[in-house]
Amino acid sequence: MVAPAWFAVPPVGYGGIERVVSVLTEGLVAAGHDVTLFAAAGSRTGARLVVPLQCPPRLGDLASMTDDLVHCTTAFLRADEFDIVHDHTGMGPALGALLIGRTPVVHTLHGPWTESGRRLLALVDGRVHVVAISRAQRADNPQLHYAGVVYNGIDVAAHPFQRAKEDFLLFVGRISAEKRPEVAIEVARRAKLPLVMVIKRSEPAERAYFDEIVAPHLGDDVVVLDQPPHEVKVDLMGRARALVFPIDWPEPFGLVMTEAMACGTPVITRPLGAAPEIVLDGVTGFLCSTESEMVDAVVAATELRPDDCRLRVEKLFSAQAMVAGYEAVYRAAMADSQRSEGSQQRIAELV
Repeated sequence: MVAPAWFAVPPVGYGGIERVVSVLTEGLVAAGHDVTLFAAAGSRTGARLVVPLQCPPRLGDLASMTDDLVHCTTAFLRADEFDIVHDHTGMGPALGALLIGRTPVVHTLHGPWTESGRRLLALVDGRVHVVAISRAQRADNPQLHYAGVVYNGIDVAAHPFQRAKEDFLLFVGRISAEKRPEVAIEVARRAKLPLVMVIKRSEPAERAYFDEIVAPHLGDDVVVLDQPPHEVKVDLMGRARALVFPIDWPEPFGLVMTEAMACGTPVITRPLGAAPEIVLDGVTGFLCSTESEMVDAVVAATELRPDDCRLRVEKLFSAQAMVAGYEAVYRAAMADSQRSEGSQQRIAELV
């Protein structure tokens, strides 16, 4: 299991990929698999842990790309020791393509499609087993050959379920134009409810967006918390009337939606990206195209059953569901690799 080089697994604060890698790794270990995790310093796991770099590189620093390559190469040079290499990095597809005919490589697409990403994955298509995290993500680049779609899973037990709700709304996410935190403020204000914002604004662009776009909307009815501990976040998720998640981009997944639903809290979001796959409209939340629809959904959220939210996560977005999905991908990748080896051996015998 090759995690990104930047943050520990599991992450202390922000780090969606690292959280997914942690849940998957621990789930595979619990299922009886022998797992080695290549991850950043400070990582904690029940698997064997390899830390290629004692000092993680700085995210966004161009000079750190060499360290990122060192981290990934350390793992791929040991590929022959394993039955499967499961990569979650940016460098992995290129390195994995060079292993064709050896250890099969599974690569999970964790982010949105970019032009450079399309070029790279097209180049290695057929050499790396690519997994999408939603049907929407797969549909955005249908030319690629996919090993499957596996939804991100969460540790449901780490998200306490609460039926009783309080009269406040919650926003959780990094500060950016894609997440539209200022819209969440306006929805809460129009609904005449206070808003708690659990945010990440550590990058320069995030701080600038907060200062220029979000801050002018703040008032006494808005509480801002910068990356509080997990226990604080899930407590707020469980008590809130609803999570307001007014995304303005094709979100490839959206872990925060599954986390809120696991706590029994419905999600009010836009029908973009994977949101329609995660939120069952009118049952575990509402898919709203306009701000006015979101305001109406705040009122309607009181009629939804918290149990339905929890049950949907347990069925589709739990750690166990994710582990089962990847076990199927691993088996298929290994079988494909064995067929290829058999074909090459027969060709060699004929020659």
